[in-house]
Amino acid sequence: MSLRFFNTLSRKVEPFVPRDTGKVAMYTCGPTVYARAHIGNFRTFLVSDLLHRYLKYLGYDVTWVMNLTDIDDKTIKGANAEGISLRDYTDKYIALFHEDRKIIGITDATMYPRATEHIPEMVKMVEDLVSAKHAYLVDGSAYFKIDSFPSYGQLARLNMEEMRVGERVASDEYEKEDVRDFALWKNWEEVDGPVAWDTSLGKGRPGWHLECSAMSLKYLGKGFDIHLGGVDLIFPHHQNEIAQTEGVTHEPLARYWVHSEHLLVDGQKMSKSLGNFFTVTDMLEKGWRPREIRYGLLSGHYRQRTNFQASGLDSIKQALARFEACAVNLEHADGKGGLPELRDIVARREQEFRDAMDDDLNYPEALAAVFNFVREANTLCQEHKIGSEERALAVATMKRFDSVLGFLSLDEAVADPEAAEIEALIEVRNEARKSKNWAEADRARDELTARGIILEDRAGKTIWRRK
Repeated sequence: MSLRFFNTLSRKVEPFVPRDTGKVAMYTCGPTVYARAHIGNFRTFLVSDLLHRYLKYLGYDVTWVMNLTDIDDKTIKGANAEGISLRDYTDKYIALFHEDRKIIGITDATMYPRATEHIPEMVKMVEDLVSAKHAYLVDGSAYFKIDSFPSYGQLARLNMEEMRVGERVASDEYEKEDVRDFALWKNWEEVDGPVAWDTSLGKGRPGWHLECSAMSLKYLGKGFDIHLGGVDLIFPHHQNEIAQTEGVTHEPLARYWVHSEHLLVDGQKMSKSLGNFFTVTDMLEKGWRPREIRYGLLSGHYRQRTNFQASGLDSIKQALARFEACAVNLEHADGKGGLPELRDIVARREQEFRDAMDDDLNYPEALAAVFNFVREANTLCQEHKIGSEERALAVATMKRFDSVLGFLSLDEAVADPEAAEIEALIEVRNEARKSKNWAEADRARDELTARGIILEDRAGKTIWRRK
């Protein structure tokens, strides 16, 4: 089985064939940096991260570009309201974005280009579109002429006769030849304050859609492999990206379009008025650990709506405890002779994992393969078939799985920062039991329980793990 994706453009699952053998060029529409990103945003970014990790697992050389939208109506309004420069305003939210993505284990993209640093490329694209008669100028603003691009609407499956203007298009209060046309370049107005660039097009700023076209073309070239984003971006943003870019290059913008579905929180769309609007920091303050947030947000298939339950921490803890228990069991295993059996298990479960991920990133099935491996490894530990060779193979296998999943945290499970204190309390408890000092033994046990420690006495030694 080879890697396949559901391509939004064709509405079919297609085999993945990269533009350049052994290499993958992928682009993700990143955050608009006017506020701290919420967990719905991070659900989309985690899907990109999952794919990025899996492509590297398969051995591809991946170039991953995630843009930072640091100029649009919201960033301008925010900067002007605070009386600071656009750069100073967006810098703080860019820093928070990187802080949050690292907390939940989103790997580094190859680059994070900022829209404001690519104005010349955007101006050149507008000029080329005007020359090609795909765009026109009105009072210092430039608009894309939708009627000039016959395939407009293909990605979003639009009926052009019944097409309604999207939210971003409707906010463009400029005169156009057709209400459906969208802004490429906006003439400066007083409401923009100091945010403007003096260019050959006049004084103004780029339209939202133009930014991604210019940056993806610059860093990934024509016909790059994979364009990712949330389903909310299919129209108008991604549809407009296609029109702009292909109006200049006369080649497909991207070969595959991968869109992740919405995140629901407690069964409802996230909303501050409903009290279910959360950032990563909010979740940490509610007692969630980083890998628990990652596990919860990745649940389900990326093309299905995912219901993130803010009250579901206990069930997530239980799921992760299975991985942690396996790591601890392997660390303390003292058997031998199970290598042939373990090799068969590794080969079978890794193939299942890969088959699932190859099948349009079927994450739930891939995770099931990992859970089955953990169950079987635990059984071998109980049967005293895990020695040093087996331990090395089992741990290496789990780390390969985790290079994609990103939440097993084997080292954290084994090397707890409070390990020395916990081991000391366990020693106190065990010594007290030997001397039949039950009050002291109970005191030590209660303190361990308060720290969230689960004890298991086996074969003359005590194994511990966190709840």
